Amino acid sequence: MEEFIFLDDIATADVAIESRGDTLEELFSASARATFEVMVDTGDVQPEIKKVIHLENSEIDGLLFDWLAEIIYLKDSEAVVFCKFEIKIKSPEATLWADSRPDSVGKDKGYFLDAEIYGEEINPSRHELRCDVKAITFHLFEVYEKDRKWIARFILDI
Repeated sequence: MEEFIFLDDIATADVAIESRGDTLEELFSASARATFEVMVDTGDVQPEIKKVIHLENSEIDGLLFDWLAEIIYLKDSEAVVFCKFEIKIKSPEATLWADSRPDSVGKDKGYFLDAEIYGEEINPSRHELRCDVKAITFHLFEVYEKDRKWIARFILDI
């Protein structure tokens, strides 16, 4: 199950988030939803536009950082907010899409992400804009596994 919480006691001028998932896909989806929830009520966003994203990184934390940076870039460059994230993650050694539960993913393998994300152009008459996320930061950034769950902590520059 994917989920996220805002960590009010971590950052005062930025937004700190902890996201969780049973799989890497759920973790990445929860992290993306949390990022956009900072900016807009994602329940008001319609999945009218589809974007396809392909990323790779040798480390899972690097892949999550790149993922969040990419979706923030798309928001800025195309004036789009997103509400739905369909994600597949695999390691280069796998011939099939990896079972990405914490006990089945190697730390030294390298990862590929293929995602289809859905949203719509920002419409101030329909979307109550909260605040603008400028970037993901490296400050206190971490991805780890605990009790068969994937957990990420990150800070967004607003």
